[in-house]
Amino acid sequence: MRFDLIDLRLYCDVVDAGSITAGAERTALALAAASTRIRNMEAALGAELLTRSRTGVVPTAAGRMLLKHARGLLGQAARMREDLSAFVGGRSGEVKLLANTNAITEFLPDALSSFLAAHPHVSVDLEERLSDEIVGLIAEGVGDVGIVAGTVDVGALQTYSFRSDRFVVVTAPGHPLAGRAGVSFAEVLAYDLIGLERSASLQRFLTAKAAREGRPLKLRVQLRSFDGICRLVEAGVGVGVVPQTTARRAEKTMSLAVIALADDWAVRELTIVVRAGEDLRPYARELVDSLRLPVLEPVG
Repeated sequence: MRFDLIDLRLYCDVVDAGSITAGAERTALALAAASTRIRNMEAALGAELLTRSRTGVVPTAAGRMLLKHARGLLGQAARMREDLSAFVGGRSGEVKLLANTNAITEFLPDALSSFLAAHPHVSVDLEERLSDEIVGLIAEGVGDVGIVAGTVDVGALQTYSFRSDRFVVVTAPGHPLAGRAGVSFAEVLAYDLIGLERSASLQRFLTAKAAREGRPLKLRVQLRSFDGICRLVEAGVGVGVVPQTTARRAEKTMSLAVIALADDWAVRELTIVVRAGEDLRPYARELVDSLRLPVLEPVG
């Protein structure tokens, strides 16, 4: 059997996305070309790699074995490119970074700008995921570096402190919750909410928390940003759950009430997770070192 690196990258992307269509998009292939490649891989192997259904695809036993080896081969190819780049005009490489919504929206823009400015030949492939998903994907070798909520079980992964934040509730000044010192998420569920789009990891997290309370989220509008949520909250459309850093920034230009969220999970210690140190490629290690650097407050 002969599988090239594009086949292996496509197969991993299909499994990670749970869909041949989404996997083709990640690999930048047309759907017809991606489907043909998958079928040719199965024909060459003589066994099905994917179980297909209306809801997507999952790997078969043979597919799981291929996935394990494909991740290892792709990792070795990335290390080879990085090692050889020094001989062809300078080092270059890519680091796969998985992070939750809070880290991506509030902290990573500034943190990554410093790293990328210092490493002009390196690219960072940033993907948003739920914290518990990130732990599993980093352990499997899907990503190089992850940033997760400190409340998740990270197993045997190595961890470093990243940033601290907490979630708060924002309302219009005249809302019934305004003026409260604190409120539980269960109480918030009684009101209309403004949230992030359904694919956002935080929105999936809050939906799961609501389900545990036995109540649905009464979402009136779903947006792409926390700032957008705050603007609709100010207009009295509903209430929002946002990072405290967002609320403090929004308070400078908007008329909002900010209420502490009393639930334990509202406090967010963000943690960097990686596999064992010897498994990290040089640029991934340098990214971790950069993210661990303290954020300097502006003077004056």
